[in-house]
Amino acid sequence: MSAKEVIPLEAPAGRPKRKRRAESKARRERAAERKDALAAAIPYLSVVRAPSVPIHGKEMGTELTVASYNVHRWAGPNGVRAPDPARAGFVISELDADIIALQEVLRPFEEDDPLERLAEALHLHLAFVATRVHRRGEIGNAILSRWPITSVFSLDLSYGRVEKRSAVAAEFNGPDGPVDIVATHLALVDRTRNRQVRMILENPRLQRHIILLGDMNAWRNCKATRALEEELVGGVAMTWPRTFPAARPVLALDRVYSRGARLEAIEAHDSPAARKASDHLPVVARIQLTDLEEEP
Repeated sequence: MSAKEVIPLEAPAGRPKRKRRAESKARRERAAERKDALAAAIPYLSVVRAPSVPIHGKEMGTELTVASYNVHRWAGPNGVRAPDPARAGFVISELDADIIALQEVLRPFEEDDPLERLAEALHLHLAFVATRVHRRGEIGNAILSRWPITSVFSLDLSYGRVEKRSAVAAEFNGPDGPVDIVATHLALVDRTRNRQVRMILENPRLQRHIILLGDMNAWRNCKATRALEEELVGGVAMTWPRTFPAARPVLALDRVYSRGARLEAIEAHDSPAARKASDHLPVVARIQLTDLEEEP
């Protein structure tokens, strides 16, 4: 064997460490490129999937239970804990609702997706729209449903670069035709929130039976909430359950509105687990689908 063919038994000191650093840098660069590419596409439809074992029929009845829940990135009431999806997942299982809208859902980049695991465990259909890219992953709105989703699309509700907002709209087969479910998380600023409400109400694809669920950030009687109550509640004065902050609720931020459907009852889900899983309590509502011609 010539001198050129001699293979050293040990690598030169320091070489493995330099290699690890190079590999780590390459991973960070790839991750940064991915995040930049995703951020440029916001909002986008990220996940639509059915459970591997569906256990419900393909068409909803005239009565259904819906819920809305801001899960606060799975990070508990104060948002500083490490994400623990199991806490909020347990609360979602407590709700036992036919359709559940989720806000501030975190889908990690480097770990298994807790949202998909949750949907699979509960035998629910899933649609998720990413609203922004967080350092840990995608954050956005989701719809979980007992019934199959027949179509789905996203709505870009952002005005400016600072406060990214979106909605996910899913269509289902109802007893008298299509029913649209919209899950959203509206802006903090009154003027922007009103624009977002007008975009939803005037969308040509959302003019039939519609159930709007979400964190409306309705901390006062603003123009946006008046528009929702006039057009989707028929001008009836509503007493909404308080949901924020979860430990001692003061504000009624989380709501359910509908057209072609009657809101029979709504309440906050104030369980011991819900007080610890997020900064919001979920709301649960009982809905009766009606003939659009009967609506005022």
